[in-house]
Amino acid sequence: MYHNPGCGTSRRVPGMLRERGIEPVVVEYLKTPPGAEALAELIRRMGIAPRDLRRKEAAHAALGLDRPDVTDAAVIAAMAADPVLIERPVVAGPAGVGLCRPAERVWEALPA
Repeated sequence: MYHNPGCGTSRRVPGMLRERGIEPVVVEYLKTPPGAEALAELIRRMGIAPRDLRRKEAAHAALGLDRPDVTDAAVIAAMAADPVLIERPVVAGPAGVGLCRPAERVWEALPA
């Protein structure tokens, strides 16, 4: 689980997992950011575009990431360089990888 303890949704997910007897492996991605290759693989496994994993904040506009001509590789590189740009939480499990917003989407990444 890629987690930001400063995010309310991200804080909910570990508790939800523990209630079902699952102890998550938690990566505080702001302290230990995934590299560009790891991000690209997560995005590929989610079946989304890199832009779908970025936070919609002023920082994106300031970096020009909201322009339609910006490549997927550039978006991934920006998120790897500044992980605050990554939306959270992201959970990787046996059933897949998912952006858990809302938190209940965590079950999509885990077996039933």
